[in-house]
Amino acid sequence: MTFDNETMWVELTDGRALGVPLAWFPRLLHATPEQRAACRISYTGQGLHWEELDEDISVAGLLAGRGDITEPHHDVA
Repeated sequence: MTFDNETMWVELTDGRALGVPLAWFPRLLHATPEQRAACRISYTGQGLHWEELDEDISVAGLLAGRGDITEPHHDVA
């Protein structure tokens, strides 16, 4: 996984690369590069976990186009 200023890039085991807007995950958006880099695979093996940021993201959720579901989002035109 890598990050640029606006995107989290996740490489899947089947060779696909998924670019996800950091705006979907405010904790990651506002994190330092060091905090973003401190990621590990979740215990289930089906997601990503950042201990210091208290952030958990499922790969299934990323593939479904879901962002952070802990906060209500406003529709963007």
